[in-house]
Amino acid sequence: MAHAHTCSLYARGMIEDDSERQCTVYELQKLLFSAKMSRNHVDQVWPRLYIGDQDVASDRRELVKLGLTHVLNAVHSKWRGEAELYKDLNITYCGIEAQDCPLFDMSVHFYPAADFIHRALRDSGGKVLVHCAVGISRSSTLVLAYLMIHQRMTLESAIKAVMQHRGIVPNRGFLQQLLTLDKSLRRHRMA
Repeated sequence: MAHAHTCSLYARGMIEDDSERQCTVYELQKLLFSAKMSRNHVDQVWPRLYIGDQDVASDRRELVKLGLTHVLNAVHSKWRGEAELYKDLNITYCGIEAQDCPLFDMSVHFYPAADFIHRALRDSGGKVLVHCAVGISRSSTLVLAYLMIHQRMTLESAIKAVMQHRGIVPNRGFLQQLLTLDKSLRRHRMA
């Protein structure tokens, strides 16, 4: 019971150190649903890192206006594969075929997507859009994984950082996979 209380206090910003405990999927969902949902097509959630929807990903003028250099599409398919859309914009494209379904194994894409984002942001002018259909589940899951892997954040810290800029709602299965990643990263860092 004390663990749930600690997660609840952290979620409300009343404690800062979340390094020793891990929230449950239910507690993470409560935290996520407490945020105001974004009505924007795109939001910068980390320096030079944006989460957006399909509309902004297809808007060539907006992509140029934002100065994007890379696009990670989490809804890539033969109907939504826009690699050719970006060729003359000098934008590097990466597509991932992901379903927004709790049973879909998004974890196989955590490291490749995080590495794509990391390489793009390592360049001084790099700006990355990570998008899916609506910009709240698949794309946010990949951004959270990036923050955990390359920025060394815990899952709760990553969620809190992103929620300051955009309402996100990774599905229950994705949250469980992110918790597994969080546990693995914590063990690795303690070793």
